[in-house]
Order: sequence, then structure tokens, then C-alpha cells
Amino acid sequence: MVQSKTKTEAADPSVAAQVEEEVAYLSKRHRVSPAIVREIIRRIGTSERSAVEREIRKGMARR
Repeated sequence: MVQSKTKTEAADPSVAAQVEEEVAYLSKRHRVSPAIVREIIRRIGTSERSAVEREIRKGMARR
């Protein structure tokens, strides 16, 4: 059975804390809500910084 990366990360408290730090960093850097960053991570399925930043830039280009 294949588990998604986010479910595996949520099981380990130290990894979950790292993900939350990453969410806080990205939201502050790009001036968006932490909820938006979490939604992007959920939608793309990874919390890799470069992928999340790419999606944030795509969204800002649409505005």
C-alpha cells in the first residue's frame, strides 16, 4: 500500500513541526496566508519548497 508523503509526515511530530516551520517561512516570504500555503501543499502532494514556490508564483501571475 502506498502512503502519501503528507500523511507519513503528519504521523511524526518532529517532521510535522518542520512542515509547519516551512509553511510559516513560505507564507511570510511570499506574503500569503499560511492556509493558502497548506492548501497548495495538499493540492500538489508535496511540501518541497521549490514546487510550492512555483505554484505560489503561478497563482500570483493570475491575479
